[in-house]
Amino acid sequence: MTLVKYDTHDDVAILTVDNPPVNALSPGVPKGIVEGVSQANADSNVRAIVLIGAGRGFIAGADIRFFSRPWPAGAEKLSHIISSFEDSPKPVVAAIHGHALGGGLELAMSCHYRVIVPKARVGQPEVKLGIPPGAGGTQRLPRLAGVDAALDMIVSGDPVSAERAQQLGIVDKLIDGELLEGAVAFASEKGSSGATHPLARDISITPEDPGIFEAKRAQIKRRARGMRAPYACIECVEAAVSLPFAEGLAREREIFEKCVASEESQAMRHVFFAERGAAKVPGVDREVPRRSFSNAGVVGAGTMGGGISMNLANAGIPVTVIEQNAQALDRGMATIEKNYAATVSKGRLTQADMDQRLARITPSTRIEDLQQADIIIEAIYEEMPAKKEIFSRLDAIAKPGAVLTSNTSYLDVNEIANSVPERKNTVLGTHFFSPANVMRLLEVVRTDTVDDEVLMSVLDLGRRMGKLPIVSGVCHGFIGNRMLEGYFGEAAIMVEEGVDPSQIDRVMYDFGMAMGPLAVSDLAGLDIGWAKRKAAGGGRAADTPGAFISNRLCELGRYGQKTGRGYYIYEKGSRVPVPDPEVEELSRQAAVHFGSEPRQVSDQEILERCMYPLVNIGAAILEEGIALRASDIDLVYLNGYGFPVWRGGPMHWAGTVGLDTVGRAVDRYFEQTGRDHWSPSSLLNKLGAEAKTFEAYDAENN
Repeated sequence: MTLVKYDTHDDVAILTVDNPPVNALSPGVPKGIVEGVSQANADSNVRAIVLIGAGRGFIAGADIRFFSRPWPAGAEKLSHIISSFEDSPKPVVAAIHGHALGGGLELAMSCHYRVIVPKARVGQPEVKLGIPPGAGGTQRLPRLAGVDAALDMIVSGDPVSAERAQQLGIVDKLIDGELLEGAVAFASEKGSSGATHPLARDISITPEDPGIFEAKRAQIKRRARGMRAPYACIECVEAAVSLPFAEGLAREREIFEKCVASEESQAMRHVFFAERGAAKVPGVDREVPRRSFSNAGVVGAGTMGGGISMNLANAGIPVTVIEQNAQALDRGMATIEKNYAATVSKGRLTQADMDQRLARITPSTRIEDLQQADIIIEAIYEEMPAKKEIFSRLDAIAKPGAVLTSNTSYLDVNEIANSVPERKNTVLGTHFFSPANVMRLLEVVRTDTVDDEVLMSVLDLGRRMGKLPIVSGVCHGFIGNRMLEGYFGEAAIMVEEGVDPSQIDRVMYDFGMAMGPLAVSDLAGLDIGWAKRKAAGGGRAADTPGAFISNRLCELGRYGQKTGRGYYIYEKGSRVPVPDPEVEELSRQAAVHFGSEPRQVSDQEILERCMYPLVNIGAAILEEGIALRASDIDLVYLNGYGFPVWRGGPMHWAGTVGLDTVGRAVDRYFEQTGRDHWSPSSLLNKLGAEAKTFEAYDAENN
């Protein structure tokens, strides 16, 4: 296959990169471009050169696989292309459609000119892989767009529109018609004139106030907590201002090489490939027919139902939302409208778009109004009898073949499916995360009886709604919540052992979690677990390890943030947790109850006791086939539970610790406590003994 095609049109040479699916700069592509430039410069009939991408976009950037493997010896690299462009006596025009990202934009910025179609976007997203741009992006972009804009683009990694790119000076012209035709005409004109504007490397940068860089560091301090790459990006742009171009380029490369070898970058590249692998379901034909879902229904207009309805409307799907009475329906619709209005006020949505989306949502108190829905999502409270009753009613009115899903966090979806035996092949679980209109994660729970066509169609729908759908098998809590029990359980038990809640939360916050487990418990409400324990105990919550202090707090009316007191005190109007001496007294009571002595616990033990249960239970979930891949488990925790992306997810992180180390600790804690979440996973111990990682397991089993 020819990766770069050479053609001419009148006095313009056309180099077309054709390396599906995204025209990555894989080995062979640089060679083809360099040879094409040389051929064009040797042809006296050619006055200018156009570089364009085949298919859906320009050039997506470097082939990320080669960040962790050797580049073929002697093969041309991106730097060779850039040199060939900048040394070309004939103007080179980058013709951009789709996306020009990373190395693709770096390549375009080394051309003499850039033209772009209105719907295209350009950006330097490398920071999302734990690295700064490494082929001159941090040196050329500030020269074209200015230091301020370049910092914003490079440090955030977010792309900008074609219109914005032209405003900033990144591109020279918008092409409204056919791109190649417009690019050739533009290139011919520039080639005939014999004059070109300065290359990006030759543009001088007006020295900026050094305060701009410190201001950016301060601005990202919270968002970039624990990360090196965003600060590396700032350092590189700083070099563009303070050093000559060649020295700045060398400094960028030095910083890039250090970052690309870091655990942070390895973790974030793991996430990149994990997301691309999540769409694959082993054993299911990729060509299985898909359903389009032209209209939908949602039962329940509460917090979850309202958010799910918004997701459907945002995806352009008309949705009928059902509530049992007009008052509940009015409250739900008011919340939906309020959520949209907040997005409009932040400039993320126009009023016209809001009106269109609201128009797609039809409120009703009649479940019969769902008769024509292609898919119906039940989103009522988490009680099996109530959900079965709804499914029985849906069975009576839904059209043949309609897909029925339950938004549940824990319940047995097989039991729900079997409650409507004639429809069980079209029933599955859709576990949205709260707030459903914001959170990206969607666990799609695959029942024993659901058709592959239905499963794949719902996965497609999830992506259409902007979600990251992850397949889970049926078990209590599915992937995320089942793993979480050990995490929260050990945190609560440590408080009963006399450990200060603020020490536990500090350790986990310093690890990178968005919040510590006890602060999260206060946020969620301690009364939720208390109610479940009372229901299970016939009205009395059992004082099992991890429940003793929580029970006492709830008996005192201390449910967490909602009451101003839980594990912590919360001043009126504040969400800042303040340590409470009364919890220390409850710890002493717990020690008496369990016959233990309060003791000092190290930060390392806290980390192990919170994190290792996640890994141990995750390994069991993987071994049972509940999760398809360890990388899927990582994605669940990164997108639904506040796990730091720069650690790659719990399963990837465990590999950096060493699965043998984790496994030995799990064995030790199980011997000491006998608690279920420490029951050693045979897969964890097997991989540890073989000195393997979960990535290696995934590679061997998918």
